[in-house]
Amino acid sequence: MANIHPSAIVDPSAQIAEGAEIGPFSIIHGNVTIGAGTKLHSSVVVGEWTEIGENNEIFPGAVIGVAPQDLRYSGERAYTKIGNRNVIREYVTIHRASDAEGVTSIGDDNLLMAYTHVAHNCILGNQIVIANSVGIAGHVEIEDQAVLGGMCGLHQFVRVGKLAMLGGMAQIRQDIPPYAMVDGQPARVFGMNIRGMQRRGIDKDSRQALKSCYRLILQSGLNLTQAINSIKANVEQTDEVAHLVKFLESPSKMGVCIREPDHRRERRQKARPLKVQVEAANC
Repeated sequence: MANIHPSAIVDPSAQIAEGAEIGPFSIIHGNVTIGAGTKLHSSVVVGEWTEIGENNEIFPGAVIGVAPQDLRYSGERAYTKIGNRNVIREYVTIHRASDAEGVTSIGDDNLLMAYTHVAHNCILGNQIVIANSVGIAGHVEIEDQAVLGGMCGLHQFVRVGKLAMLGGMAQIRQDIPPYAMVDGQPARVFGMNIRGMQRRGIDKDSRQALKSCYRLILQSGLNLTQAINSIKANVEQTDEVAHLVKFLESPSKMGVCIREPDHRRERRQKARPLKVQVEAANC
């Protein structure tokens, strides 16, 4: 039997699984499903047409599955789906989709820290860490194991690749490729998330192949299409490289962030003539 606090308000049509816990002053609207082992602390609001899986923990003040902040929305049936074993901290807001039968989706084993906002029609994968006060606009897609630093903002429709790491307060206007490490306003690529790849068991050869990819993307002077073709022709096609290429070949309408910080690019360009002189002297 579910443990529902007497002060909670639960619509009769809501399906609360055995072993779930609904804390004091929480409000559960109609057409909601909450799985076994999921715990809602006090003052959590769950809007209609929301499905929450098993063994999630949702902290006080979180608001999940309510109407989107979209002027075009006029009450159409739309959904919010949350998987299993997620931790959703205080005052997180997650809005349902803004189009009829659309879905805002969050996978499994994610950590959403306090005051995070996930807007309508977002799709989040698994094992993502989102730090405090991150703002994620509508239709954003975030792949597995990405890390988003505190207070960064993501423009609508952008995509964030697997194991990408976004610095605190970064301004994300374009797609962030898998395995990249970015920071700045607007965001620029500072390198690869080497430590994250090591922790996730990506071997040295695969990391080296990805490093070759990023040299072609950032430092070769090739445009993105040319860099992709060069990667296919010249770099070992590991699973990680194949994933990177697939991501780059299907960008959102916002384009892909493939630019280094200006100071790094300028420093490298200044160093090139000296390198050529040294090589000529050694001939």
